[in-house]
Amino acid sequence: MDAIAPVPSTFLVLGFRALSEPLRVQIVELLRDRELCVCELCDRLSTSQSKLSFHLKTLKEAQLVRTRQEGRWIYYSLNLPQFVALEQYLSEFRRFSPILPSRSCS
Repeated sequence: MDAIAPVPSTFLVLGFRALSEPLRVQIVELLRDRELCVCELCDRLSTSQSKLSFHLKTLKEAQLVRTRQEGRWIYYSLNLPQFVALEQYLSEFRRFSPILPSRSCS
């Protein structure tokens, strides 16, 4: 009898869900090098601030980005520990899951 796999934490699920949207992946790519404010992200992505705000909120709820306020500007940067958590979760498959041949259902 196969063991039931543990349910991933809420933040892992939110993280993978957040990264399933191409625009959010583009945001993450832009934040790889440095923090950016919303206006810089809007310019680089050629998108409206309202659309971008929705996606930034999703990334923030998944704890993939963090914010820092300076005056009236909010700057976004990657929350690298959360990316490490996603990476560690995926690495468990590589380390502990055997590569099994396909089989037919009986």
